[in-house]
Amino acid sequence: MHSGILERLSSCGRAALVLGAALHAAAPAHAEDPPPRPPKDEALELSGQVRSRLEVIDGQARAGFNSSDEVVSFRTILTADYHIDPQVHVVAELWDSRAYGGNRGTPISTGEVNTLEPAQAFLGVSLPGALGKGTKLDLQAGRFLLALGSRRLVAADDYRNTTNSSTGLRADLAAPGGWKATLVYVLPQQRLPDDRDGLLDNGVALDRESFDVVLWGGLVTRANTLAGAMAEVGFLHFGERDAPGRPTRDRSLDTLSARLIRDPKPDAWDFELEGIVQRGTISTSLAANAATQDVRAWFVHGDVGYTFAGGWKPRLALEYDHATGDRPGGGYGRFDPILGMRRADLAPGALYNAILRSNFISPGVRLEAVPSAKSDLMVSARSFWLAAREDAFSSTGVRDATGRSGSFAGHQLDTRLRYAVTPKLRLEADAVLLAKGRFLREAPNAPPGRWTRYVSFNVTVLF
Repeated sequence: MHSGILERLSSCGRAALVLGAALHAAAPAHAEDPPPRPPKDEALELSGQVRSRLEVIDGQARAGFNSSDEVVSFRTILTADYHIDPQVHVVAELWDSRAYGGNRGTPISTGEVNTLEPAQAFLGVSLPGALGKGTKLDLQAGRFLLALGSRRLVAADDYRNTTNSSTGLRADLAAPGGWKATLVYVLPQQRLPDDRDGLLDNGVALDRESFDVVLWGGLVTRANTLAGAMAEVGFLHFGERDAPGRPTRDRSLDTLSARLIRDPKPDAWDFELEGIVQRGTISTSLAANAATQDVRAWFVHGDVGYTFAGGWKPRLALEYDHATGDRPGGGYGRFDPILGMRRADLAPGALYNAILRSNFISPGVRLEAVPSAKSDLMVSARSFWLAAREDAFSSTGVRDATGRSGSFAGHQLDTRLRYAVTPKLRLEADAVLLAKGRFLREAPNAPPGRWTRYVSFNVTVLF
């Protein structure tokens, strides 16, 4: 590892020692023996987890931030699930997400800080046979976490220190023949505080929702549709408008998706293909009287892999992702991932956070393996080009409106190792190396340097 990263990690040694001591105190005395689960007839189930993370970056790729940084973050989740009867339950969940060590040049955002927030408070009802023999209808009402389909449009990303919470209604239907459907109407939360001082101070403010930001739609899936693959089609509408003290781009987006996926199995080929088309309108700026543009954007993901039998069960896959950017002209062409995840396909968020499903073309290769029952390993190599060289590259904010800096953004090597010391104590290490291409070196606002190096160490204690 480059000496700059090692030096910065050394400077964080005291914080790491404090972190380790805190985790040791929090861990159960006999962590190898999980606590007994409550009897099946016990109405109330309580659980929780604490995740601590130390992350360091050198050669930040995003414009406008410190070239080098280190942050220690903590995420605590407390969950209560009360079963009124076998078909009805109430869930309450508190999230407390904090970050320490940043300054005004650190990219601390609502993705890292959201203190003492009731992220979930909902009523769930299960109705077997509600719509005929062999059917099941599950309903949720209240505030809850939401993940749909591939999670590329709507997700509660686990790598991120905070989560996406929404208030509204969800219905899930299962029917004979492998059919399933999900319908949602929700108001996504605006995470607070969202000002620089409040975030750096880990300030406390309740998130809020309103009809100024609305998400509705659904998806339908069918198992074993083609070559043993599940087929899925979906539609989502996302709408936002200005609110007092909160100007927006007034997005009104209709997003249609289709996906075909066959899950990995030992000694077998697997694949996934997803296409997403986005239409609607967006304002040219945050100004109240800004002109409106028509949106015409799209995204495609494809991968094909093979899992070898025996040993570590390694899976080797070729991948391709393409998200449109905004080219000169009267329309708007930048794909909007709305509330989608990024870690599973692309790269970590947090201090790195350079890759989002917008304005890139990226082929890659991925290796996944399971060295033991307690561990898993992932290594991914990708290259990135801009789909529209006049637009900002992905989520870096780096842009050359003239297009003269070319379209090659660079090569990325992403690795992750996870290890379960016990069922209640889990470790994770992530490392990313980005070799900046011409665009990320020569664009007018590109941060200096040829390399971005990022590492994070994570410890999660469950109780």
